[in-house]
Amino acid sequence: MRNWFRDGFYAGVGVALALCLYLIWLWGAEHQVRLHSNHLLSAIENKSWPKFATFIADDYQDQWGQDHALVLERTRDVFRYVRGIHIVPGYAMVQAGDGKATWQAKITIEGDNSELAALLKERVNRLTTPFTLEWRKRTWKPWDWELIRVDNTGLEIPAGFE
Repeated sequence: MRNWFRDGFYAGVGVALALCLYLIWLWGAEHQVRLHSNHLLSAIENKSWPKFATFIADDYQDQWGQDHALVLERTRDVFRYVRGIHIVPGYAMVQAGDGKATWQAKITIEGDNSELAALLKERVNRLTTPFTLEWRKRTWKPWDWELIRVDNTGLEIPAGFE
């Protein structure tokens, strides 16, 4: 006769261990930064500006001299006039440690064929350098990351846009 209590106990321990391993993977810094980066790009695609704003740190600063308010305004202004675009990241490399992380990938833009979208696609899709998104962990919560910087040495923003 089998001992049902012992079998149930081992099954419970197995389930608890599997759950712990899943949460360790889910809440890992690298996985969270990948998710946040994908959700950031999705918020831009879907023109979900309140959601986009939640990703940007108050002290955000990029290579083009944009701060928190300016990057929100300019992103909204540029993407307001393009419809049906899709921002496609290539294979993303993520490095994380000490409450900071970088996400790096080449990005291409697909979709809409309006004049502005064509200009945007031409400028972004021809870049050979990857975009680098720098993230910082905001609090002790494993899912609480904020974008502090974006760089791409090959991308120049026209003087008239500044």
